Amino acid sequence: FGKMLTSITNVLRASAVVMSARTYADFTSQATFEIKKCDLHKLEEGPATQVVMTRDEGLQYYRVMQTMRRMELKADQLYKQKIIRGFCHLYDGQCYIEPNACAVGIEASINLTDHLITAYRAHGYTYTRGGTVKEIMAELTGRRGGIAKGKGGSMHMYCKHFYGGNGIVGAQVPLGAGVALACKYQGNNELCVCLYGDGAANQGQIFETYNMAALWKLPVIFICENNRYGMGTSVERAAASTDYYKRGEFIPGLRVDGMDVLCVREAARFAADHCRSGKGPILMELQTYRYHGHSMSDPGVSYRTREEIQEVRSKSDPISMLKDRLLSNNMASVEELKEIDVEVRKEIEDAAQYATTDPEPPLEELCNHIFSNNPPLEVRGTNPWAKLKSVS
Repeated sequence: FGKMLTSITNVLRASAVVMSARTYADFTSQATFEIKKCDLHKLEEGPATQVVMTRDEGLQYYRVMQTMRRMELKADQLYKQKIIRGFCHLYDGQCYIEPNACAVGIEASINLTDHLITAYRAHGYTYTRGGTVKEIMAELTGRRGGIAKGKGGSMHMYCKHFYGGNGIVGAQVPLGAGVALACKYQGNNELCVCLYGDGAANQGQIFETYNMAALWKLPVIFICENNRYGMGTSVERAAASTDYYKRGEFIPGLRVDGMDVLCVREAARFAADHCRSGKGPILMELQTYRYHGHSMSDPGVSYRTREEIQEVRSKSDPISMLKDRLLSNNMASVEELKEIDVEVRKEIEDAAQYATTDPEPPLEELCNHIFSNNPPLEVRGTNPWAKLKSVS
């Protein structure tokens, strides 16, 4: 009986491989999609509304979006188990809707040699900028293998051409303009994407930055990720004008469906071309939604109804939208997408295992990696009579 069962299993596996190979060969390699038109400010024309997505692009977008979602769900779990401590502003705070489409769409339109800076909800962009799931999870748990060596935590993650993860509301915007100034000064045809939320959009330093960026024609894309709530306050209660894409006044702007990865991709591509052509800054408002609370300490339902959240979740989930496009246009099979889901889950579980077993950084490394200079700078430690040398 055992031999017969093994034989049947092998036959079924072989059949599945043949079926998969035959089916995959029959998939549509690319398809054209009609997407929502952007609202424009001080622009005569905007991004295309008829766009092409290849099968390979669609599968890659799906994998990255699922990885970001699963990573944040695991972080949510570890926080509730008190394995992650301190502040924890999950991209899952918006993960089910916003950063999936926003981050993936933006990254599909710029180069890894371009620059990006964001606020403290930084896990997703750390991943798309080149950080690994293991490094991000280990950083959340404060371990030595974290992307900031266990010293930054949820709000402060960095990698090449990615400048965080900034805890001060709105402070990343002038910093991003400074990065764009460096790009212009060096003449390297690079640009900086500078992201902030609707809550930060009322900060005075942002308007000062608009002014300087416009005067100096800096290659910077200002992106307001409008998820409709700044902490526990709706945008209508916090802002006299909620047309964030017009806030630059003298800077051209786009209002984009932030739920749709293709809308974001085309708008970001349009904005990048604008910057690289020497026209100066451009502003994008990505209309999105935050399913969960502002941070892990916010239940997220005291200032809005559960029905509102459920309605958005059921109608506009970016992963579901992408999945429907792939399946309805014969660009992928249900089994193939399930296979990706299984692989992603395993990667997340392996990363979580690493993040809970990797050792914490030793106390003697407390003052390391503060400055990058030679010779090392002496830094006074916790004992006033002891001096520690900062080693990068």
